[in-house]
Amino acid sequence: MTAFQSTLGEGEGIAEELAQSQREISIAEFFEKNKHMLGFDSEARALVTAVKEAVDNALDAAEEAGILPDIYVEISEVGDYYQVVVEDNGPGITKAEVPKVFGKLLYGSRFHKREQARGQQGIGISAAVLYSQLTSGKPVRITSRTQGDPEAQYFELIIDTDSNEPEIRDERGTSWDRAHGTRIEMEMEANMRARSQLHDYIKHTAVVNPHARIELREPDAHIKSERVEDAELPAETEEIRPHPHGVELGTLLKMLTATDSHSARGFLQEEFTRVGRKTADQILDEFRDRQYGREFRWNAPAAHEDVDLRRSVVDAISNKGADLERSFADRLGKRVDDEGPVSYAELESIVDRIADDLAQESGTTFGSTVRENVVEAAWAAITNDRSGSLYAVIDDATTARKDDATKNGLTERLVNRIADVPRDRFTRDALRDAVDHASDLTEEMDDVSIGETARENIVSQLWGTMDRVEEPIPKIRELAEDRDSASNLLDSMNAVSVMAPPTSCLSPITAEQIEAGLRKEFDAEFYAAASRDAEVHSGDPFIVEAGIAYGGSLEEEGQAQLMRFANRVPLVYQRGACATTDVVKSIGWRNYGLEQPGGSGIPNGPVVVMIHVASTNVPFTSESKDALANIPAIEDEIELAVREAARDLKSYLNKRRSLQKRKQKQNVIADILPKMAAKVSEMTGQASVNVEDSLAKIMNNVLVERELEDGTVKLFVENHDSSAASLEITDIVTAEPADLSDGEAIEMDGEWFVKWHPTVKSGDEATLEYRVDGEAEFDLDVKGVDEAKLTVDQ
Repeated sequence: MTAFQSTLGEGEGIAEELAQSQREISIAEFFEKNKHMLGFDSEARALVTAVKEAVDNALDAAEEAGILPDIYVEISEVGDYYQVVVEDNGPGITKAEVPKVFGKLLYGSRFHKREQARGQQGIGISAAVLYSQLTSGKPVRITSRTQGDPEAQYFELIIDTDSNEPEIRDERGTSWDRAHGTRIEMEMEANMRARSQLHDYIKHTAVVNPHARIELREPDAHIKSERVEDAELPAETEEIRPHPHGVELGTLLKMLTATDSHSARGFLQEEFTRVGRKTADQILDEFRDRQYGREFRWNAPAAHEDVDLRRSVVDAISNKGADLERSFADRLGKRVDDEGPVSYAELESIVDRIADDLAQESGTTFGSTVRENVVEAAWAAITNDRSGSLYAVIDDATTARKDDATKNGLTERLVNRIADVPRDRFTRDALRDAVDHASDLTEEMDDVSIGETARENIVSQLWGTMDRVEEPIPKIRELAEDRDSASNLLDSMNAVSVMAPPTSCLSPITAEQIEAGLRKEFDAEFYAAASRDAEVHSGDPFIVEAGIAYGGSLEEEGQAQLMRFANRVPLVYQRGACATTDVVKSIGWRNYGLEQPGGSGIPNGPVVVMIHVASTNVPFTSESKDALANIPAIEDEIELAVREAARDLKSYLNKRRSLQKRKQKQNVIADILPKMAAKVSEMTGQASVNVEDSLAKIMNNVLVERELEDGTVKLFVENHDSSAASLEITDIVTAEPADLSDGEAIEMDGEWFVKWHPTVKSGDEATLEYRVDGEAEFDLDVKGVDEAKLTVDQ
């Protein structure tokens, strides 16, 4: 028992004592005791997280200002602590905003915007500040300068965890050599045991941000990643409204309460993206079906002794005169006959029109009571025999194996269920329940089977013949106060096909830039990338991209390198808890030419697999933003993107294996052919044949050979392959060339590079020539055809 518990009951009531102990918890105070939730759960990881949060902020700030980012990171030991310095060339932060940005948790400009950004919650950098002051007791130092300001602003601050407000220890103007930008210096308890993760973060950030220059200096390493030549800033994003697909009920209710719209149509068009008038009307039609249902239509009965529509109408009208009563009945009977099957609502409309016409012609008024009596009498006559119409639908919807007795039994039981419902009005779910009830009774009483397909066919055909109820749509205020109606609206929004959300709110890396980033950071022999079209989850659009690098200097042994990204930010930790990892493990990589022990898991080999998810609201598993949640829609897109890039890898590996076999065959022939030629020459006394020419023909290769005679250099190109060859031929010569045929010569360091770009069709030849004076040395280089399909004789 705690000391507090031991005092309960002494004096005032327990509830009152407990109430006195309750108090609001500051968000800063909460994370002070739960810093592990933000990625500061160890000294090693804390260092990586602090760098990550500062660099992410720097990238976002520079890109929003249209500045190509230059980011400098420095880590050094200062006494018992590590000092982290992150400096950028962004637009800087105004004097009034600096304390709030760095000294207040949950303070930011992006949380309420539906557009892609690295940071959204306003926690990251202020969490790093909080960890710094908790572990070192020292304030952080911030220098910031905005464009055009004569001097920079310098702050030293900490976070007051009780109030979640910045506490400024020092504030002054200062000189700084940067024209604009921000610099933060933090001291904290940390260590460098996570050096590899830190280096990975920097390298991976450079891969997905090829437009940025990033430099890291730490006690034992210096890493500098230059931006890709001619790199451009990511496309600017635009804030969008939510997409109607995937919005949750609680969110919809909140939107209904907050909107300025009064009508449902206006609400849909103004609050959601991709919803125009036509789409809004489709949604509202679906809403009517769910909210009010549809009404069965029935044919007028044939006149007979028991039921006569016209007689029923005459009997329902009184004190209007026999001629007028018969006229009403005749017109109604004819209109029902002409219009075919009618619903209760359609019958009401017909009765109103006839009553209005007769009143105008005769001057006799037909009041609401008379009209209601006529509708009820006519409806009773029309629905006297529902079985005939219903049997035709059931007969058409079920297979020929169902006998008449079964169909009749099902029809009668369904008729009984329909007759119990006012106006014969059903929602689709209620109609399905009625069909299931009638089917279950038929199975039980007639010992037959009515399967799921037959039941669904009956529902679909009946629903298609029913009349949509044109009831007025509730006003927004009414929808906001009625959870069931709001739920029907939500279901209607999801049921209607709506154009995919615009991608202007997203800034994908693009396949071209992914490949450029991989080429910049990895020396591989093959690269592939894929960027999917936008999809939507919970009203937020997202795009998945994937890239693969293979071979070259990548490590042959062990598992492939998996790089995970969200909104251009590397996810360094919790790989095993990430949806991205789960998807990669589930793919059968053997189908794509890679080793995968056991048939599942991360593949083995010299491979880098990168996956990027760009979204207006990335679904992370925790506040530390280390792993993606297992959202089926996102997982599906991850798999499709990875498989798209993997198919290109498979094609490359298949081609490489084929060329390797071809090369082996060519080596065998190249070894045997000269011996055979020499033996034939010896036996026949003839001159030895040109082995290279023969080898090219046997292997269906592209042959390039040089001939020099009296200062004229001729290059002969023969294409024995089955497809055209687009070549880049360079002859490096130590003497100045002249009289070039369709080529160009470039002088470099005393040598001339003579270049041609011929395209030679299958079976064709080409001759390239130039002249040199005096003696010269030559070196021929041919590109544009695989080595195994090339024979060079020089």
